[in-house]
Amino acid sequence: MLQNDRTRVLLDSVMPREQAEEGGVGEIVNLGLGFLRRQYLAIIFTTALALAASVIYLRIAPPTYTAQVKVLFGNPKAQFVQQQSVLAETPIDVAKLESQIQILKSSAIATSVIDQLKLADDPDFKNSGWSLYSVSQAIREWLGSRPPDRKVNSPDPLVAEFDRRLSAVRLGYSTVIEIGFSAGKAERAAEIANAIANAYINDQLNAKFDASRTATAWLQDRLRELGQQALTAERAVNAFKSQNNIVAVGGKLMDEEQVAELNSRMVAARAQTSEALARLNRFETVLAANSTDSASIGSLDASGSDALSNPIINNLRQQYLENARREVEYSARLGKDHLAVVNLRTQMRGIRASILDEVRRLAETSRSDFEVYKQRQQEIEKQMALAVSQSRTTNSAELTMRELETGAKGYRSLHESFLQRYMGSVQQESFPISEARVISPATPPLSKSKPKTGFILAMGILGGIALGTALGFFRDLMDRTFRTSAQIEAALQLPCLSLVPLLRNPERKKLSRRAAVQDDKEFGQKTLSRSSGMYWAATAMPLSRFAESIRSIKLAIDLNPTKTSHKIVGITSALPNEGKSTIAASLAQLIAHAGKRVIIVDCDLRNPSLSANLAPNATTGIIDVLSGARSLEETVWRDPKTSLAFLPAAKRAPLFHTSEILSAAQTRKLFDKLRATYDYVIVDLPPLAPIVDVRATTPLIDCFILVVEWGRTRTDVIQHALHTAPNVYEALVGTVLNKTDMKAMKRYDNYHNDYYNNEHYTRYGQVAAE
Repeated sequence: MLQNDRTRVLLDSVMPREQAEEGGVGEIVNLGLGFLRRQYLAIIFTTALALAASVIYLRIAPPTYTAQVKVLFGNPKAQFVQQQSVLAETPIDVAKLESQIQILKSSAIATSVIDQLKLADDPDFKNSGWSLYSVSQAIREWLGSRPPDRKVNSPDPLVAEFDRRLSAVRLGYSTVIEIGFSAGKAERAAEIANAIANAYINDQLNAKFDASRTATAWLQDRLRELGQQALTAERAVNAFKSQNNIVAVGGKLMDEEQVAELNSRMVAARAQTSEALARLNRFETVLAANSTDSASIGSLDASGSDALSNPIINNLRQQYLENARREVEYSARLGKDHLAVVNLRTQMRGIRASILDEVRRLAETSRSDFEVYKQRQQEIEKQMALAVSQSRTTNSAELTMRELETGAKGYRSLHESFLQRYMGSVQQESFPISEARVISPATPPLSKSKPKTGFILAMGILGGIALGTALGFFRDLMDRTFRTSAQIEAALQLPCLSLVPLLRNPERKKLSRRAAVQDDKEFGQKTLSRSSGMYWAATAMPLSRFAESIRSIKLAIDLNPTKTSHKIVGITSALPNEGKSTIAASLAQLIAHAGKRVIIVDCDLRNPSLSANLAPNATTGIIDVLSGARSLEETVWRDPKTSLAFLPAAKRAPLFHTSEILSAAQTRKLFDKLRATYDYVIVDLPPLAPIVDVRATTPLIDCFILVVEWGRTRTDVIQHALHTAPNVYEALVGTVLNKTDMKAMKRYDNYHNDYYNNEHYTRYGQVAAE
């Protein structure tokens, strides 16, 4: 059998291989276009990342830039500032400008900029061959162990390199000084140049501030006195609050907050008490309305949401209703005085007594809750009364506290007003407007010599495309689901019999429930239901792609090398919800529509979804036939339009030994009878992977059809399922790729997409099984 399967795989793959050889370059182009359609987003994303990396490299590559900043010396001051100045003004001459240039190049300015911008940690400065340890040590010595005005005898390497990159010249005969600095980055060069100018201006301001500090020293004593007075007044306010237990939170007194909180709690407690009392009254009403010796359940289960949510009452009620149903049934069959009927009535009275006891227990629980809530309400009311009394006492002391706070605020306001005058005087005397100002700040240079921008960007784009293509190939390799017939044939060594398209709009093909009920009335109670349109799409749309794909399955069964005159075909899948039941129903419909005698047998005993859709009202099924409770003719349902027969699997209780049922001798006799009666027997089987029922049916089934869901079922899952069921694998005719998205198929297989897009033979909309 395996050899025959391999032969069918070879025959089915001859045409695509020949077309591939004839296509040559065209086939390769189609494959490439399909790959691009699938992975173009990954390629674009990777290319964008590579391009971004190239831009980042261009940003961090070490070029060389020089930035200039222009400083005007001799900035004129306002007249009122000159009048209040305590320092003498000196005229500007060449010697003074040269002195300012030397200040710009001094170690003090250099060290200030190095410390401010942390140039010791800058990679551009590290690459100059400096010793970071010696630089840090020199800075610490200059800032800590040595006074600021002490001259360093040995030049610092970092300061020397800083001085080498710095330039300061006078422009012509003007009082403008141009400061230039070179660095590896344009922004860094401009930043350091501007920092040098700012450090120079700040140095001037600091010098003038030290000179004018003495002039404002007398104001500090007055500020200190006012501050002490304000602090004393504020301490008096705090002491009064402590003596009278006045606590404020968020601008409100603590007593007021406590009263508000207790009021909210009291309202909630009263609501709980009222609710508990109402619940207790409901239970007592129910108990008073139902006597102990009554035989009827009465209103015991209608006592409110508490009783309805009680699992004990619900369980007892279900038992009572079930015994009542059985009492009616047995009374009709055996008589009202039969022992079994009397026992049922006794049990019903016992169940009713148990329900009544449970309602009493709920009433006692409600009474206990009512007492607890009532006691809690009384306690909160006592606390509320005490809090109101304390709040009245606090309000009387609040007036004195407000008076003390007013005095403290007055002292503090006077202190702040005097402080503002002092700060204004300090700002005026310290001359915040320096003699120098920046008239042209440094900007980043626009030109650089390296790296080559165009070359780096081109390499980034080409590299991103190559990396994105490799990523796309990797994604294709990691896709372990089936999407083409070639993948199934290569992985499972089984022919792909058909690609069943996906049902896009199954609701349009459904019959209305009123029409289904009308059919039942016309043809009898054993008529198959047509309320689920997807199970009848093959006959409802005979020229659709879906119907043509089902015909391919039927043809493969007819051409099966076993050549049996009466074929029993099993439809299974590796996992649930892959559409095997829909395929089985559609295949049987097409065969029956052609005039053959066909019956569908639902052998998915644990989950009979086919029976739920075709015979939802069935109360008997294959289990009753096997047990002898019903005959085959009494159990079979039929479709009057196609003469299709259906043997359902009515699910009434969980079955734990379904594999033993399917492998029993009674099951073999039943299938022998079906083989003799019908031309085709289509069997809806359980999935392979979750349970072992399919393996037990191999003596009954002539051949199997494996349904695989497109783009969902993983390769390793199906391979493992077939590996654990070798007898099923040997009897497989082939596979069906179900729920195929035909629009997405052109990304993977242009041959099948062009074949299914032929509108001359498939004129109706795309449909399929889900």
